[in-house]
Amino acid sequence: MATNLDRGLWARAGVETVRPGVHRIPLPLPNDGLRAVNVYVLEEEDALVLIDGGWALPESRRVLEDGLATLGRDLGEISHVLVTHVHRDHYTQAVELRRSVGARVCLGAGERPGLEMLDELRTDVPVSSLDTLRRSGAEDLAERLLRDMECTPFDASVWEPPDRWLGPGTIRVAGRALRVIPTPGHTRGHVVYLDEQRGLLFSGDHVLPHITPSIGFELAGPGTPLADYLDSLRLLTTFADVDLLPAHGPAGGSVHARVAELLAHHETRFASTADVLGRSTSDAYGVAQGLRWTRREIPFADLNAFNQMLAVNETAAHLDVLVQRGQVVAEVVAGVTRYTRT
Repeated sequence: MATNLDRGLWARAGVETVRPGVHRIPLPLPNDGLRAVNVYVLEEEDALVLIDGGWALPESRRVLEDGLATLGRDLGEISHVLVTHVHRDHYTQAVELRRSVGARVCLGAGERPGLEMLDELRTDVPVSSLDTLRRSGAEDLAERLLRDMECTPFDASVWEPPDRWLGPGTIRVAGRALRVIPTPGHTRGHVVYLDEQRGLLFSGDHVLPHITPSIGFELAGPGTPLADYLDSLRLLTTFADVDLLPAHGPAGGSVHARVAELLAHHETRFASTADVLGRSTSDAYGVAQGLRWTRREIPFADLNAFNQMLAVNETAAHLDVLVQRGQVVAEVVAGVTRYTRT
């Protein structure tokens, strides 16, 4: 397999064997800065199990088929797809595989409210994220995004419920025992799968090797996604250290080491957020405009509208944790939350 998707080395189409019987196949994403999504294939003699399913696209299915063919296997052998969270690039192809080959789809129970809300609203528009924008003082940005997103037709067929909702505990599939660990933050129902026997963590978007995941991007209510995320990171350090198998980026490396980096990053971000707020009173939109974004330190104005939404919502999440810590106070004025340092 030499097809180059032109999305970076780790995202190049092909099969990487990370352990005997455990293989990584990156599947393409459409016009997506994440480049690709890693689907992991767990081989048993009479069945295959996938960790995450990919985005339901013809090219994605073809790359998956080609990858399995290099292993001497085929789609019809997939018995289960264990999905880490309900985002489109992880969940929708799992639903398609259930239709075409009868694979059983498993998803964290915490995703149920969001999936039910999706079925009720019949829209791909992230209404909760837009509500956070409005509370953050970014009404114009919210309306601009809403106009753009409403032009995209809603396809209900890829948002069916799973066959099984997963809580914390152990799941046995194809002769394998995997520990299911709820890790809310990126989404409320995100889970990771720990293979303690082989020393592997299938981390989804919870722990990524090169970037920090967006927080709370879903339909379910706002909650406290960043506080939940930090707690979920710390939870992973209570288990023995294992090798990281993320949904985006190269496989390998210490889970504990990467968790420490992510926790340190957010502490730095809390300090930067407080510094930008300074002695003034501001909403999250105003603070976000004073911060730099991504590893390349991009000014807020240079982000596209979608990434500006993620930036504002992440800033609001950091400010809300600073309120919990007593470093900042918040007051709602005309529906907009305004923050002041104590």
